[in-house]
Amino acid sequence: MSVEPYREITFDKDGDGPPGQAPELAALARQGVGDLVVFAHGWNSSPSGATRLCSDFFEPFPGLLAPGVEAGYAGLIWPSMMFSDEPVPDYRALVTVLPEKEPVIGRLTELLASAPESEAAFVEFGALLRELTDVDVDAGSVAAPEPVPEFLVADPVAVCVRFTEALESCGAVPVESFGAGLKKYWKGAKEALRQATYYVMKKRAGQVGEYGLGPLLGEVARAAPGLRVHLVGHSMGARLVAYALRGLPAGVRPVASVTLLQGAFSHYAFAARLPHDPGRSGSLRDLQNRVRGPVVACYSRYDSALGVMYPLASRLANDSESLAGVRAGLLGTDDPRWGAIGHDGVRAVPGAVRLSLAEALRAGVPGSGCVSVDAAEVVRSHSDICRPELARVVVAAAGTGRRDLR
Repeated sequence: MSVEPYREITFDKDGDGPPGQAPELAALARQGVGDLVVFAHGWNSSPSGATRLCSDFFEPFPGLLAPGVEAGYAGLIWPSMMFSDEPVPDYRALVTVLPEKEPVIGRLTELLASAPESEAAFVEFGALLRELTDVDVDAGSVAAPEPVPEFLVADPVAVCVRFTEALESCGAVPVESFGAGLKKYWKGAKEALRQATYYVMKKRAGQVGEYGLGPLLGEVARAAPGLRVHLVGHSMGARLVAYALRGLPAGVRPVASVTLLQGAFSHYAFAARLPHDPGRSGSLRDLQNRVRGPVVACYSRYDSALGVMYPLASRLANDSESLAGVRAGLLGTDDPRWGAIGHDGVRAVPGAVRLSLAEALRAGVPGSGCVSVDAAEVVRSHSDICRPELARVVVAAAGTGRRDLR
């Protein structure tokens, strides 16, 4: 590990963790730590890979802190799935995070590899996706705990055609590689599988944040009331740390800042009213007020994962508040309802500040409220986060940075 003192926080898919994590974190305060930076990864194929990412991300921090700042570090390790602009993860990676679904994943893999030219195979593929995501085919249009994406319950051939057309439209796959006949639409089926794993991870990240990290931070606050916690999350990890604000017990405010790196959730999440539906609010409405300092969202127009393919699932799901964003012009729409916070920043929050990366590094960020920082200057893909400039944004949000860095 590149920094010390370092601790790891672990949760399972339901947000349950081993006993003793809160006392271990609170003990850092008794050792002189005043600021604890908690980083939640967005994608990984193994806990060791997540730990390496934490080490790489934290490496610049000691050299950025002001004299007298005693910081500790924690990596939050949770069972996530790849959320990037890379191809669909391989069989082993899927089984790692969904071990109970191994037979289903095995058959999905066989179908994608053989690409049979029959509608029956696509029907089977659609049924397997629903089994993978625990979606009841009859629940797609019926009141359910949360909206079921339409692509999981619609005609599977039509869905795969739509995804194939989108891949071709955005140039994600060379047109000549599509093949002919029904066979070509297995390219879209591969994207549908990636979207399905995204749907599973979306639910899981919220669960771990609200029912795992939030209550844990409440315990830490009661044991070490002077410890300032700075939450940082990448991709689905950004969703996780944001949803932790929902899970904080009443009467405690341990979170001193939040930094969201390429956040994989709606840019309207903190809005009191959705512009296109004033009767509805964002899922994190006004929760920035539970943070003593700012909520900073770093975003980049170069993030194709947030700006192209994942938004298509949001559009097909008809869920403008809680899924990811759509790139303007994709399949003839520039509808802002589908925007992701990691693609164009915080939206529909009065008083929210928008800064360039240069402005944030030169003058810092406001001491409270929602702040959007355009990080496109250094962030050129969804996973491009181990940058010293982003570390400087985190310490600026925390108010712990050296003055000579501005």
